[in-house]
Amino acid sequence: MTSGAELEGRTALITGAGSGIGREAAQLMAAAGATVVVCDLDAEGGGETVAQIEAAGGAAVFVGADVSRAADIEGAIEVAKQNGGLHILFNNAGIFPEADGSPPDTTEDVWDLVMNVNLKGVFLGCKYGIPAMIEAGGGSIINTASFVAVVGAATSQIAYTASKGGVLAMTREIAVEYARQGIRANALCPGPVNTPLLEEFLSDPKEKARRLVHIPMGRLAEASEIARAACFLASPASSYVNGSTFLVDGGITAAYVTPE
Repeated sequence: MTSGAELEGRTALITGAGSGIGREAAQLMAAAGATVVVCDLDAEGGGETVAQIEAAGGAAVFVGADVSRAADIEGAIEVAKQNGGLHILFNNAGIFPEADGSPPDTTEDVWDLVMNVNLKGVFLGCKYGIPAMIEAGGGSIINTASFVAVVGAATSQIAYTASKGGVLAMTREIAVEYARQGIRANALCPGPVNTPLLEEFLSDPKEKARRLVHIPMGRLAEASEIARAACFLASPASSYVNGSTFLVDGGITAAYVTPE
């Protein structure tokens, strides 16, 4: 977790920063001294994040972008460069469509949509972000994968799971290739997070209970808990953490039998 002015003089670009984990991370990084480029498709949510950061005395700028569009991401990276260079890239934006299910039930349209946002979006962030980060002298890339990148589930969400597995593999490759150019890359792998998106998905008590039984801590994560992990990976405190599968899952992937 960052503290004080640990990120002073650095610029962080965070996708999906208009709400949830992205907003929490933006606030924490700004509080630690970073200038934050708040990137989101939702202009209202992104504007609210910027306003909250500025009200707390931090520095932030909003840029609207669809992470699946190369021109949008290239433009967002340029905004970061204009605000001191790119030192931290948090590829956080992602989607989880309700229509994503088992392979026979998932349409090609849903598959393509999920891959375009969750996997291609991270690729584009890295494609345009890495040269800017090298130009800035190095930095930290945090790519949001998921605990489902390392375990399977009978409650299938095949497109989401496959996209996050791709993010995890891609992150390892980037971490190895660019380590000697001053860039670290880590895959942040949250467990289920208490966000409006998941709250709606788990509005059925049976569906929620079906999942909570597998979480040793017996609860969902809060967005702030995942954001603190992202801020740690962004900070000098994690200077020798590279290529990691950084699990923040409440013990799900460590469990065989959980408490009753």
